[in-house]
Formats: sequence, structure tokens, C-alpha cells
Amino acid sequence: MPDGKEEIYSIMFSSLKHPARRKILRVLADKPVTFSEMLELLGISSSNLTYHLENLGELISKDNKGVYRLSTFGEAAVSTMRIVEEAPQVQPKKSKTATQKWRIFTGSLLIVIIVLASISVFELNTLNQTNTELNDLQKKYDQLLSWATTTDDALSFLEKVVQIDTNHYQASLLSRTVEQRDDLGGAIQEIMRYSLTSEDSKLTVVFRFRNNQLSRYQLVVTEGSPVYSQAQSHNALDAAKGVLDRFSNFEGDLYLQNMSRLLSLVTSYQSIEIKEGNLKLNATVFRDNGRIEIIHTENNVDYSPKSLMMIYEDRTLVELTNGYYLFKVGDTEVNISSERAVELARNALKSFSWTANGQTVSNFGIMPDPESIQFHPNTKNSIELYPQWTITFYLDRVYPGDIYRVAVYIWADTGEIAQIQTMNA
Repeated sequence: MPDGKEEIYSIMFSSLKHPARRKILRVLADKPVTFSEMLELLGISSSNLTYHLENLGELISKDNKGVYRLSTFGEAAVSTMRIVEEAPQVQPKKSKTATQKWRIFTGSLLIVIIVLASISVFELNTLNQTNTELNDLQKKYDQLLSWATTTDDALSFLEKVVQIDTNHYQASLLSRTVEQRDDLGGAIQEIMRYSLTSEDSKLTVVFRFRNNQLSRYQLVVTEGSPVYSQAQSHNALDAAKGVLDRFSNFEGDLYLQNMSRLLSLVTSYQSIEIKEGNLKLNATVFRDNGRIEIIHTENNVDYSPKSLMMIYEDRTLVELTNGYYLFKVGDTEVNISSERAVELARNALKSFSWTANGQTVSNFGIMPDPESIQFHPNTKNSIELYPQWTITFYLDRVYPGDIYRVAVYIWADTGEIAQIQTMNA
């Protein structure tokens, strides 16, 4: 039997035994619908629906307007399903006659014949292979089902980038949150926490996606060691190069290719800084452990939120954070010196007050010299980064609310006061 026909046969039997996919077939049997209409009718998550639609294969079709409908094979599957569901119940009797047994056999055979006829290419001798095929499909289905609630990107990242052997693990979704981050330009943030278990290994994996793109990956090994699908590098530096190269291919973005090329320049275990164009690499790498950060830099300002970071422990990637794709550079001009920033901070504190325990504090004293003067970028207009000074003063004593320090945030391009923050003990 041709492989394509065998695949259709497997898809039909796998779909008919799965309640969620039977529901999808029933919906499409009534009328063609869009993805969003199907979500409303079925009441399941978009990732679940996507997973099941993909596994229905040639039983359904989708036009260029995004409308799903049954294919010829799908209509045949629905017909078979209805015959089974609408068959009259046979009342049990004390004994079964040969005629009754023959009717049961004939009914079962009729269902098989309908399936075979609808597909039009299957032969009776394939029935001997059914049990083996179904057992294999069930095993694979059970494995995939444990991942069914996540996104394809999460599973693909584990398999293609980190190279964890997902077939070795049973996955359990521990938590999942989705929110719109107004402070990040309305970005949709999804955080998923999984438990991966096998006989010899237990892992906890956390994914954070922002705007459907991987923003953070974290791995905690609770028992044993991660099981990989490919042989891994014997040191953290080579492992990091491999991960970044695969991540570049995974996302397909030019900036990741540039980062991968920059990391390839690191050839020894050391603390090193390399700058190329608008990218600055800071790496501290030993044989088994390492921290690598690649930051966007412009006009001598390091825009640290717009960066990619990898952390290795025992040659294992325990964290990958990527904010490079999300954050934008709003301004690179630094028009305010540190001295001027201190002066502006002192003036701003003259009219500053706070309330603690129903008491307004306005007449307070600060120490003559700042505790710290820090220069770093910060977000303005959600995801746009601007250079900023942070001037921190100790107060001359502890004030109501246990306030003993105050920090003044000043935009380095305009000199405007962004924020004044009190700090307690």
C-alpha cells in the first residue's frame, strides 16, 4: 500500500478515537468555519486547536480566506462516525444465537467496508496490520498529548536549539499565564512552566514568550542530568556557540547571525570584551560554567535591556534571555553631564515630598555627596530606550516610613526628571 494512503488511513482512525478531533469534525460537518469561530464553539485554547487541526491532516482543508471545511476524506470519516454513534443498542439476551452473532459481525464488517470504500484505495489485507499500527499511533499520541497544551515553538526550541530528547520525557504543564503588558508597548506575554520526567531524569522548564517570540528559557535540573538527542560539547564555550548558532537558524534573524559570528571570536576561557559595530560581547567563560551577554551599544551607551544573555552551569544551558528583538533605541544623545545631573537632582528634591502613615514629609535633609551616580538606559514610551542618570542620596536621618535614601532618575538627553523614588530600610 502506498505510504500516502497508509498515512490517511492512520489519520482517520487516530482522529475517530480522539474526542476533541471528533468535535472538530462535527463542527465542520455543519458548516465551514474560521479559526476564531471554531475557538468559540469548542471552548479550547488556540494552541490546542492548532495542534488538533494539524493532526487532522487531509481530513480537512483551509482556503486562502482562512475558512476550514471537510475534505472528501473528512466527510467519509464523519459518515463512519455517525453510523457508529447512531447504531441502535442491542438488548442483551440470555444466549446469543448464530444469527445474532452473524449480525454483529456483519455490522462491524460494514463499517470497515465503508471506510475502505470512502478512501477507495485500501485493500482487505491491510486489516492484519491495523493492531500494530494503532499501537504505534497510540504510543506516539500519548507522547504528543503531554505536549499538547504548549506552543509549537516551545517544543521546537527544546528539540532544535537545546537538543533535549523530548521523546525521553513525559511533560506536565504546571502553570500557564497570558497577559498584555502595557508597560512593554502592549506586548502579549505568555509564561509556561513544565515538569519533564523520566525514570532517570527530572527537569523543570520555564518558557516566556513576548509577542509569540521566545523571550526567556530557564532550566532547573531536580534529578539526574538532561537527556539530549545529540552528543553535546565538552565545554561551556563550545556549547554556547552551538546553541547560539542553532538559535539563529531557529529564529532566522540577522542580529542573531551577527551575535553568533561575534561569539565565534572567543577562543579561550577568560573574561573578555569584544565590540563589533553596535554589538558588545561581555563573556566570562570557564570550562564548565560561563556567562555570555551581547548588548546593543550606540554612541558609547550600552542599552542593556536590548541584549541576549546565556548562562551555563556544568555545561548545561540554564538560562537564555532575549530582549534584543523587543526593545528599541529611542535616542542616543547624552546632553546632560554627571555633574549637571547631580545639580538637577538636588533641585528636584527641594520640592519633593512623600506621605507615610498619614504624615506628609517635605522638609528633609540629604547628605552633601551622592551615594552613587549611575548611567544606564531605561524605557520611555514602553519599549523605547533612552539614556538615563540615576542619582542616589542618603538622607541625614531616618524619616517616617523608614525612609533613609532617595533616588532621582534623570533623562540624559533632555534633563527632565523621570522619577523620584524613596527607599526604606
